Amino acid sequence: MRLCDKDIKIWLNKKKLIITPYPKNEVINGVTLDLHLGNKFRIFYDHIISCIDLTNSQKKIDLDLKNSMSEEEIFSKEKPFFLKPGSLALFSTLESITLPDNLVGWLDGRSSLARLGLMIHVTSHRIDPGWNGNIVLEIFNAGSLVLVLSPGIKIAALSFELLSQSVRHPYNSRYEAKYKIQKGVVPSRIYKE
Repeated sequence: MRLCDKDIKIWLNKKKLIITPYPKNEVINGVTLDLHLGNKFRIFYDHIISCIDLTNSQKKIDLDLKNSMSEEEIFSKEKPFFLKPGSLALFSTLESITLPDNLVGWLDGRSSLARLGLMIHVTSHRIDPGWNGNIVLEIFNAGSLVLVLSPGIKIAALSFELLSQSVRHPYNSRYEAKYKIQKGVVPSRIYKE
C-alpha cells in the first residue's frame, strides 16, 4: 500500500518518517513528496583512465573509481552546473531522509524534466527501509541540449510503500551496507571497507 498525501503528513508529524528540512505542505502531492537538488556534485574525469574494468578485484575497481572522479564540489544559483548531452554527474538531494524499518521509498524523476532528456536516477530508485541520509542522484542528460542545473530546483518525487511488516535487516543495521548515514555526494563503492 502506498501512502497518500494525508498519510505522508501523519507519518511526518509522528516522526515515523523524518525528512530534513521539514517539507512544506505544497511539496506533498497525491502520493509523492517533491525533493530538491542539493548544492553538491561530482563528475567523472574521462582523461584519467580510459575504462573501469568491472571484472577486476573490488579494491582495484574502487581505486579506479576514486581516481576517475572529482572531489565533491559546490555549485550555486550564481554559478550553476551545465550538464552536457551524453554526460553523467552525481548530485545529492537537499533533503536528508530517514525511513523506518517498515517503509520503502521509491524515487521517480519529474516528467517535465524527463521531456527535456534529464534522467535523475539511472537505475537505483529504491530507498531501503532503515535508510538514513541524502539520496545520491545519478543525473544523465539524454537530450540534445545543455541543461543548466542550480540548487533548490524540484528534481524528483519520492513515494512511500508500507510493507506487510518490519524488515528483519533494515539498511542502517546491515554490516555490509556501503552508504550508511550518507551525507552529500558519495561515489560508487563496490567494496565495503
